[in-house]
Amino acid sequence: MTGRIAHYPSETPITAYGNGGFRFADMSHKGSILCLPSGIFAWQVSDPNQLTAHDLAFVIESLSAPTVLLLGTGATQVWPDEALSRAFLDANLGLEVMSTGAAARTYNVLLAEKRRVAAALIAVP
Repeated sequence: MTGRIAHYPSETPITAYGNGGFRFADMSHKGSILCLPSGIFAWQVSDPNQLTAHDLAFVIESLSAPTVLLLGTGATQVWPDEALSRAFLDANLGLEVMSTGAAARTYNVLLAEKRRVAAALIAVP
């Protein structure tokens, strides 16, 4: 997907999550987000059980190996379908699945360590 506009145009830690959204860089966003090296983007995903490789195609196109994507699947850990996992494997990208809270905390730690990391975070109520 080309033409996507970043909500915030660089990497930044997540300072809060919950109530259906996130806080970062003294801003708030309702809904799910993609945290990429190029910025933070709105992400129109709310149900981890319906997540497909198509929902993360922009991420796969945007990242270069060896980057790991932390997939925050909401309040609980929900494993994605095999096609989504295969898409990351085929692109030589790491995929780590966890709850959104764990993914946001891990993203902040890896970002502070200057590691190659991205996150796809499904908002939690």
